[in-house]
Amino acid sequence: MKNLKPIKTEGDYEAALEEVERLWGAPSGTPKGDRLDILATLIDAYENDHYPIDPPDPIEAITFRMEQQGLTRKDLEGVLGSRTRVAEVLNRRRGLSINMIRRLHEKFGISAEVLIRPTKLRRAA
Repeated sequence: MKNLKPIKTEGDYEAALEEVERLWGAPSGTPKGDRLDILATLIDAYENDHYPIDPPDPIEAITFRMEQQGLTRKDLEGVLGSRTRVAEVLNRRRGLSINMIRRLHEKFGISAEVLIRPTKLRRAA
């Protein structure tokens, strides 16, 4: 087995992925299993630096949770306010207040960290 080194190039990254594929399923606590764990850590660090994934916009997170749990706009009325307020928020005409964020987090388990991100608001016509 060759020595492990940091993944610095796309070529290093591809080689590491190929080696992980060969080592996949190696028992934990064995030399191959330890190598797999180390490679996975190195790959994760490289991907975080080179292929970062932005968290979703708050409205995208809300609509995703609605789809996931089969919720309707009416289900959001007690959390966001009136029917009009729900429409304003989901149509990106009004931002979320701190109280809305708290209630969405508590009632639907949406990450507060995601909900406090800036919402891409639409301007009124």
